Amino acid sequence: MARTARSVHARKKRRKVLDQAKGYRGTKHSSYKRAKEQVWKSGVYAYEGRKQRKRDFRALWIQRINAGAREHGLSYSKLIHGLRLAEIDLDRKILADLAVTEPEIFGAIVGQAKNALEGNPVERRVEVERHIAAAQPEATPEAAEAPEVEAEAEAEDEVVATDAAARKAEELDVDLSAVEGSGQGGRITVGDVEKAAPEDE
Repeated sequence: MARTARSVHARKKRRKVLDQAKGYRGTKHSSYKRAKEQVWKSGVYAYEGRKQRKRDFRALWIQRINAGAREHGLSYSKLIHGLRLAEIDLDRKILADLAVTEPEIFGAIVGQAKNALEGNPVERRVEVERHIAAAQPEATPEAAEAPEVEAEAEAEDEVVATDAAARKAEELDVDLSAVEGSGQGGRITVGDVEKAAPEDE
């Protein structure tokens, strides 16, 4: 039986391994046998390194979340449990990033987790109060009082209601300005709209 020549394929296979072994010390970059062994070991080390990198980042995220939660009086485990009860699906990477870069938003999320742990209703929309340092020059007392008066007037005229409550009010033809809210911060809920709706005779 004739011998099958495969020199082209064998050389191509060896050349591929030697290309992967470029930069290795000693004969590990020139000897096919030693290069093959070192490339295999390098693959194992890289796989283990990727696994360890995931563990390191997870530990870092947990530390950041725990530090942010402690500032609001919750432990890490209670925060995670509260988020599950509140049905807030945020992974640890996002929570850690919010704890570092957006402490106001993170504090609002922790507040929702507290409400869920205490059995209080959880609002789907989170309100955030940002504290921005005044970088503008000092204004006169008269100019400073004018924005405050306008803000108070707007606050009195504004009706705070959930999206679902607004849709329900439009459906039942209910004036939201005449409805008293029972939700968090005086927010009008769907139940408030249904109570204020006129009964059909």
